[in-house]
Amino acid sequence: MRLLVMAKEPVPGRVKTRLTPPLRPEQAAAVAAAALADTLAAVAAVTVRPGFADLRPVLVLEGAAGPWLATAGGFGGLAVAAQTTGPFDARLAAAFAAETGPALLIGMDTPQLTADLLAASCQALRSADAVFGPAADGGWWALGLARPDGDLLRGVPTSRPDTGARQRARLGAAGLDVTVLPTLRDVDTAADATAVARLVPGGRFAAAWRAADTRADLDARQAPGASATAAATR
Repeated sequence: MRLLVMAKEPVPGRVKTRLTPPLRPEQAAAVAAAALADTLAAVAAVTVRPGFADLRPVLVLEGAAGPWLATAGGFGGLAVAAQTTGPFDARLAAAFAAETGPALLIGMDTPQLTADLLAASCQALRSADAVFGPAADGGWWALGLARPDGDLLRGVPTSRPDTGARQRARLGAAGLDVTVLPTLRDVDTAADATAVARLVPGGRFAAAWRAADTRADLDARQAPGASATAAATR
């Protein structure tokens, strides 16, 4: 079984742009790298569990691998494949189309993902046509297909409140037996980051978010005119 992790190279200005503001691009990139690190830690923990010797993780990357990958939690045995170009639905479809056996795809936006939940998701795919993990914002955080078919994703609009419902309907229309996984919250906005950090306070993501959020607050208070504005509103 393949475990596909869709990710983006944590380059300032290209990742977690909805966190800027309140963060600076460099801070948002650090938060993104930490989210990927926690995700890869969960992946690594599953690969060494009894019964998961057949699990092959692949980082499906937009951008270039480099020294940052080791810092972000890259581990031995983690293959890296380049994402195709084009709309995100096409890139997701291509990731599945490259596989010939069961594949579970996750993203890097749910650092609260635990090894236990990931293992359970992989196990569920062994006895179902598909597994589907809804996201709280209406999207999805995980999709697994026993028989990968890119056409099951191609053309489904992404980054919309109805993305998850549309993808789930596409699976149903294909006659697939779908196991639904627990709902998780993606990290897109500052409110998301704060909520997810509270779920996993000891993780690298939580530490990165606390550091970035504190720095952003300090920067705001030290900005020119901030003292005058604060005084005027008191």
